[in-house]
Amino acid sequence: MARHDRSQEPLLSLRSAVVFLIGIQAAAAAGILTFAAGSPLSTSALAAGAAFGATVAFTRSVIA
Repeated sequence: MARHDRSQEPLLSLRSAVVFLIGIQAAAAAGILTFAAGSPLSTSALAAGAAFGATVAFTRSVIA
């Protein structure tokens, strides 16, 4: 009986990796721009989190 070696399988699919990468980039941009506009760090973090969630949801529906 052959064992299935899962150590060579990717952790995420290519689609998931692209969706998360785009989300992280949008979150970083939103957080940095919000902080640069003079908002507190906590507000910038909330803006980054919201941007990440919205971008992941949108990108997931757009990329087939």
